[in-house]
Amino acid sequence: MTPVISATGLWTPPHSVSNAELVESYNAWAEQWNEAHKTDIASGAVEAKTPSSVEFIEKASGIKSRYVVNKTGVVDPNIMRPIIAERPNEDLSILAEIAVTAARHALETAGRDPKDIGAVICAASNMQRAYPAMAIEVQDALGIDGFSFDMNVACSSATFGIQTAADFVRAGNAKSVLMVNPEITSGHLNWTDRDSHFIFGDVATAVLVEAEDIAPKEHWKILGTQLKTKFSNNIRNNFGFLNRADPDGIGKADKLFVQEGRKVFKEVVPMVSDMIQSELERLSIAPTDLRRMWLHQANANMNRLIAAKVLGHEASDDESPTVLDEYANTSSAGSIIAFHKHSADFKPGEKGLICSFGAGYSAGTVFVEKAG
Repeated sequence: MTPVISATGLWTPPHSVSNAELVESYNAWAEQWNEAHKTDIASGAVEAKTPSSVEFIEKASGIKSRYVVNKTGVVDPNIMRPIIAERPNEDLSILAEIAVTAARHALETAGRDPKDIGAVICAASNMQRAYPAMAIEVQDALGIDGFSFDMNVACSSATFGIQTAADFVRAGNAKSVLMVNPEITSGHLNWTDRDSHFIFGDVATAVLVEAEDIAPKEHWKILGTQLKTKFSNNIRNNFGFLNRADPDGIGKADKLFVQEGRKVFKEVVPMVSDMIQSELERLSIAPTDLRRMWLHQANANMNRLIAAKVLGHEASDDESPTVLDEYANTSSAGSIIAFHKHSADFKPGEKGLICSFGAGYSAGTVFVEKAG
């Protein structure tokens, strides 16, 4: 069976935090911290916390705002983390809840009943628990009869999930596969780290991959996929059941998101650019044949360089659209948001690229062509 993308779905949190709000809360926290440690700062034992600024954030990343599941805790200088209440085991977990909402959006778009789905993949950076699998909870909540599992390849999880779903369709294991990306990245972000406190936002996306013979008339042919991983410590999160958080719930710095930003930029840009160009050659697609690239939404400068290396010129907003300014980095969901929001204008026969990259290092490409 030939796999295609039938539809996508999106859930956006109701709360948005602007850079100005974020800077105000961070600077208030930094001022409090400096006051509490003024003796050590004066002696040179520790360095004072440097204030953040809207200008610094936008120049470094291109981000202007982000959506979060809980705004109250994030902007409170005395908390500096999202407040997400634990739910009884009998209740639907928050990660499954947002995944189900995005999934229903995709199913409705494709005109598909949940009972028609054969498998669910939950592909995301941060799972709420080790087991039962988040995907199985989503499967149960939707009333799907089949099989499900979780997978984590950090920010590349969605493209890895699409290839895995496509492989299931090709092999005949399922004719319709639902792949969801629930990302509450605000929970793993260190909101007290000036160099990264602005990076992440929360969201959930869904992609429906199906056999071409049952797909709706308007769908996306999957022309080819490619995955790549290479070990690197430059993006890391050590939280896990063997590395538990501090009793106050904030956790040590390395139990949250940490990265060597300059090294990541220097090493990932050529890795991803070369991968895209190699796959274009393998599929006999010229760069000029690409109508649009939906790149991972992590850093505007990084995307600008990758697009320029692939296209041979500075990409226009139409050629490489961004949602980073509104959503910030939403990990695995970023390229899917871009695809979801900026693909309706495609005509049959036009081609595009969904591409993600991140910790691992990992990278995935999914070349598609509009059918209809």
